[in-house]
Amino acid sequence: MAHALITGASKGIGKAIALELALKGYDVLLVARNESALSETCQEIMDKASVDAQSLVLDLSSDDAALRLREWVHSLHVDLRILVNNAGYGLSGRFEEQKLETIQNMMQLNMTNLVSLTHLLLPLLKRCPQAYILNVASTSAYQSTPNLAVYAASKAFVLSFSRALNNELKKSSVSVTCISPGPTNTAFVERAQLTEKGLERMKKVHMEASDVAKIAVRALFSKKAEIVPGLTNKSASFMAWLFPKSLVENIAGRIIGNVIE
Repeated sequence: MAHALITGASKGIGKAIALELALKGYDVLLVARNESALSETCQEIMDKASVDAQSLVLDLSSDDAALRLREWVHSLHVDLRILVNNAGYGLSGRFEEQKLETIQNMMQLNMTNLVSLTHLLLPLLKRCPQAYILNVASTSAYQSTPNLAVYAASKAFVLSFSRALNNELKKSSVSVTCISPGPTNTAFVERAQLTEKGLERMKKVHMEASDVAKIAVRALFSKKAEIVPGLTNKSASFMAWLFPKSLVENIAGRIIGNVIE
C-alpha cells in the first residue's frame, strides 16, 4: 500500500492534508510532538477513511529529528510515495526583543530539518514510479516582513529551495510542490503570540485548514511547482512582486506591527 508521511500532522493544515490523502487511499505516517493530539488524529483518520494510520511522537526541531524519522520509516518497510514537510511555526515581534535560542529553534524546524528530511528520504521516493514532495511555506515568503523578520525569511527559503529542487528533479519520478497559505484557521497565530485584537483581525481574512489542504493536494497531484491558495492571498503575492519592495515591506510591517501591539 502506498504511504504518505506528513510532519506537523496532529492539527491544522498538516492534519487536514493527512485526511485528504487518506481519503484518496493513502496509508499515512503522522509525525508531531503532541502525543494525545496525534493519537486522536490517527483514530479520526482511520474512522473516516479505510486506511492505516501510524504515528511517531517526535520534536521535529531537535538536532537528530530527521535521522530518527528516517530510521522509523525504514523500520516500517513501507512504500513511501509522498513526503509532506508541513511542520513549522512563527515568531512575531521585534527581532532584537526575541530570545536567540527561540529564533534558532524556529530556524532549525522551518529550514534545516526540512532540508535534512528531504535529503534523507529522497532516495526512497526516487524508487517509486511516481512520488511527490509537498513543502508548506507562507505568503510571507513573497516579501520581507518587519515584525516577522526571521519567520518570513525562513519561508522565503522554503519557497526558493522548493523551486530549485523541483527543477533539479524534473527528469526524475519525483515532483516538488510548494504551497504558500495566507492566514489560516490554525494554532499558528496563537504560537506566534499575536494579541486578541490581532486574532480578531486575522479571522476576517483567514481560510479554513480543510480548504487549504484540498488545494494543496490537488496541486500536488497536478505536479504544480508552487501555488498560493485563495484569491486574496494570490492578489497580495502579485502586489508584492509588482510594487517596489520598500513600499510592500513598509505596509507589511505596519500591518503586523498593528496586529502585535
